[in-house]
Amino acid sequence: MAEYDKGIRIEGLRKRFGEGEAAVDALKGVNMQVAPGEVVGLIGPSGSGKSTLLKCLGAVIEPSGGRMTLGGQVIFDERWTIDDLSALRRDRIGFVFQAPYLISFLNVTDNVALLPMLAGQPNTEARRRAQELLEALDVAHRAQAMPSHLSGGEQQRVSIARALISRPPVILADEPTAPLDSERAMAVMRILDRMARQYQTAVIVVTHDEKIIPTFKRLYRIRDGRTEEESGEGRSLF
Repeated sequence: MAEYDKGIRIEGLRKRFGEGEAAVDALKGVNMQVAPGEVVGLIGPSGSGKSTLLKCLGAVIEPSGGRMTLGGQVIFDERWTIDDLSALRRDRIGFVFQAPYLISFLNVTDNVALLPMLAGQPNTEARRRAQELLEALDVAHRAQAMPSHLSGGEQQRVSIARALISRPPVILADEPTAPLDSERAMAVMRILDRMARQYQTAVIVVTHDEKIIPTFKRLYRIRDGRTEEESGEGRSLF
């Protein structure tokens, strides 16, 4: 469907590590799709291929075959179809990790504004955009604070603002609620859901966190390098 072409569409994605008898097929023809404005969960046991899939989607490692479309752009079709993968990661993909990875010597505003400033956007414009996102995420009052002075939940909100700063069509979130208690974990999921709908961003959340799994309307379970779609409970977050 066309709506998925504007978000995330993965078709027959394969990844093999090694050669000959030592070869390991980590992904064996994965199919997956996420519409703009949708948050989809990706679950599965350790070693099932979740991390490999996320690294392929994030253009960190090269798949062995298949096709990937992100935000209406085919980025891989049996080979990379674009030349500058670093620009792709900077401009088209937002990353949220289990650990926020904020830069300790920059304040909150500059942590969020750093990527567009590195891409050549005027500093004042990048900081203005950062301030807008911090306000939307209810952490604008911490704009001048250093990361060490933030709570865990505040740090994760700042990392979400950083992921959104370039208005990417795709966000990849790897265990974003793992270090948080139930209340803060649900707050992060509410934020991701709201931001996805507001900015029409397609979001994949890789998680082992049982407490947030019922919040997904759609889930993909990956097992032995293959995905199966499941219907989540879709519990209201509001």
